[in-house]
Amino acid sequence: MDAARRVALVTGGSRGIGFGCAAHLATAGFDLAINGVRAESDAAEALDELRSTGVQVVYCRGNVAEKKDRDAILARIKGYFNSLHILVNNAGVAPKQRFDILKMTEESFDFVVDVNLRGSFFMTQSAANWMIAQKDADAAFEGCIINISSISATVASVNRGEYCISKAGLSMAAKLFAARLGEYNIPVYEVRPGVIRTDMTAGVKKKYDRLISEGLCVTPRWGFPDDVGKVVATLATGQLPYCTGQVIMVDGGLSLPRL
Repeated sequence: MDAARRVALVTGGSRGIGFGCAAHLATAGFDLAINGVRAESDAAEALDELRSTGVQVVYCRGNVAEKKDRDAILARIKGYFNSLHILVNNAGVAPKQRFDILKMTEESFDFVVDVNLRGSFFMTQSAANWMIAQKDADAAFEGCIINISSISATVASVNRGEYCISKAGLSMAAKLFAARLGEYNIPVYEVRPGVIRTDMTAGVKKKYDRLISEGLCVTPRWGFPDDVGKVVATLATGQLPYCTGQVIMVDGGLSLPRL
């Protein structure tokens, strides 16, 4: 599939897993809309690196948990590119403090679920309707939606239950939109990373260094944003068109049952 002049929105795309996804999409020739909550000047180094590949890049600042921000993000993309082909729902937060579920606060639950699940769900709703309109206007239009979830969608961590619940919900959202958008030939996928070395996991590095050395993963290393980005680019370029609604694991075999 020729990706020339196709546009991808990556939420939370200026660092971590999101940047890994954006980098591989840029290499594949996608123009990029990069969303983040930081000031554009703070994301400048990442944006310049993406532009160095020769693609167009626009920064869309905003919090996906807020409707006005989601609307502004899509309006900026429409004004800059006038099209959107790929949505990568990557923006996510961890609890500010990890509490046992018997002590988790409603404020922490709302904070995590609002970004990871509600924001991504309604961003998908808006983007999907725009993609349908583009498909109606041009039968050759090819769209795709990719949710970045986590092994926490099925692996229970009782000291961050709100995160697990948000990712489990995001997993179901991918299935729901896959079923709904099938008639428009717009595939929807879930990419489920395992233990990935990012800013979010920096605080538990020693813990996972030890667990990985003890055989936590079949592939005996941390995962990297690059590992996730390769999968996202494969999906976005249409290499798995008959796999809509499916989960692609990027966890080094962590979830593989073993004896």
